[in-house]
Amino acid sequence: MARPTIADLAKAAEVSISTVNRILGGAGNVRSETIVLVRDAAQRIGFYGLGAIESRLGVTRPACRLGVLLQQPSRTFYRLLAQNLRAAAERIKESDIALEIVFQDELAPQKIAERMLELGERSDSIAVVAAVHPLVTQALETLRRKGVAVFGLISQLSATGNMHYVGLDNWKVGRTAAWAIHRFSSAPGKLGIFVGNHRYRCQDMNESGFRSYFREYAPGFTLLEPVSTFESGAVAEEMLEGLLRAHPDLTGLYVAGGGISGALTALRAGGWGGKFTVIAHELMDNTRAALLDGTVSLVLSHPLERMCEELLRAMIRAADDKSESRTHTLILPFDIYTRENI
Repeated sequence: MARPTIADLAKAAEVSISTVNRILGGAGNVRSETIVLVRDAAQRIGFYGLGAIESRLGVTRPACRLGVLLQQPSRTFYRLLAQNLRAAAERIKESDIALEIVFQDELAPQKIAERMLELGERSDSIAVVAAVHPLVTQALETLRRKGVAVFGLISQLSATGNMHYVGLDNWKVGRTAAWAIHRFSSAPGKLGIFVGNHRYRCQDMNESGFRSYFREYAPGFTLLEPVSTFESGAVAEEMLEGLLRAHPDLTGLYVAGGGISGALTALRAGGWGGKFTVIAHELMDNTRAALLDGTVSLVLSHPLERMCEELLRAMIRAADDKSESRTHTLILPFDIYTRENI
């Protein structure tokens, strides 16, 4: 077969021949997005000048320093989140991303605020998983005054919606969990709700949506007072053991926050697996196994691969956009898993 020509490359990339010539010749007036299109087309057709195009892209890509503050590295979800963030940074070719991921073991608001300010000193944009607290809000305002874009990740950082956010509509998540329990239950009964900490907007909205569904469609169910696990598996295990002793006729359980590992331990140890409907969050090794053995009925999960790429792209846009009036917010659809589709 004949070697692809510049004309072939221009056609494959849907650009002009002069644009391809400018890229190959090192002209400085071609947008990086266009160079990416031409590079991708060169890969597809086997164009001989691919190396030159990639070198050109490396020169033109704008640099962007992105920081992400996650919670304890001992928790599987945050390790998965970090893994997906790093993979997303590798996939994004339009910018030269310097990604720094920081894990925070101690979740006291003062410590979170301190780490936010430290990370902001060396980042153009940062994303944070944090509970809403005056100290965190103060750190947010300090960073905004310095021109650092701050994103709430997983959980919104403000009830007013004027902060950047990438995540789910947690009110809908909670209502979906309620819908599932309603549909799976043979009759109304008592429902347990576990949250990590109500200061996380995502968890507060999970519970709010959950309760709103039952008020509207299934008032015959009795929703017990929410139990706080303080994001701890050990606490969740102890609390669930106590809940089951007090309410052996439980109809359903919604684990809307941290502590799922401990909850699963308590369910299995007491022989409760499959005895009532359990809704959990995030598809991980332990929730996958719980779906397969019937301990958990349904898992509602963030689409991690898409979410991480969308987050990094939004952080890059926000770093370039200094407008105080624009918020870069993206609400993603959530994934629903049962034992039949994992």
